[in-house]
Amino acid sequence: MKPKVLITNSVPDDHLEPLLGLAEILKGPPGGPMCSREEVLALAPELDAIINQHELTVDRELLAAAPKLKIVANVAIGYNNLDIAALDEAGVWGSNCPGVFAESAADHTMALLLAVARRVPEADAYVRSGRWAKDGFQPGPWDGMLLEGKTIGIVGFGQIGRAVARRAEAFGMRIVFHDAKRHDDPRDRPLEALLAESDVVSLHVPLLPRTRHLLRAPSIALMKRGAIVLNMARGPVVDESALAAALASGHLGGAGMDVAENEPEIHPGLLAQRNVVFSPHVGGGTVESRQQARLICAGNVAEVLRGRPPLNPVNKPAKPRSAPD
Repeated sequence: MKPKVLITNSVPDDHLEPLLGLAEILKGPPGGPMCSREEVLALAPELDAIINQHELTVDRELLAAAPKLKIVANVAIGYNNLDIAALDEAGVWGSNCPGVFAESAADHTMALLLAVARRVPEADAYVRSGRWAKDGFQPGPWDGMLLEGKTIGIVGFGQIGRAVARRAEAFGMRIVFHDAKRHDDPRDRPLEALLAESDVVSLHVPLLPRTRHLLRAPSIALMKRGAIVLNMARGPVVDESALAAALASGHLGGAGMDVAENEPEIHPGLLAQRNVVFSPHVGGGTVESRQQARLICAGNVAEVLRGRPPLNPVNKPAKPRSAPD
């Protein structure tokens, strides 16, 4: 009997090519939402592997319900949805897709920056409302921020942060950055110095205990008046109540948010601000990056089903369930 692999959404077979012929593939609802946690728990007893989009919380409850489970593969860079200690205890591998979404996420970062700096959503709504036809050309009210010559502070200088820097340089922006690792680079700054120096602060850090509410009221107070915040990291990296207050007071000039602190719920104080642009956690999502990531996940699962470690592990169980007898 072939091992059973669940992918929590519906994708084309060619995105799962390494598993074709090796496993029985169960898919989420066609054209609909991803499998609910209840649906995954119902299928769990027969599953050898799960491929999810980072939406599935993998904890002791799920692992207890899935005695055959050998690997959970995230179609994502992040893996804060995985209880690593519980996976290790259960002998279950976890894997991710490092690097796949870097260029797409950097593109989206610049899209949010341009949308906020040039007030694109506001202008679009104004035109669609018919007011432009009535008011005629109005120079001045729609003027935004020129990016050339401005300083962008990149918090987290991994693959995504460096890709953002390349794009920002093409716009004539000056680059400074802060990273968990110190760099022999004149652009490297302590966080407090970066916040005080930057016209734009772009967040690209993983969610860890030390990065939770990295941007909160005291740190926001260090920022320039009129500065823009971009959160392309994880929602809880920003204290959204403090961010909403800084936007309402006029201390900050705008924000671009691909993630939310209590995702998918949005802080009402942010929804009330016209100078905030949202996207629904899709920053790395392009047709090309999604396919590549799914192929990587399928490859990780295929390795484990053959009794080998995944190519991109995020943990190292002492006694993997995938080990040959």
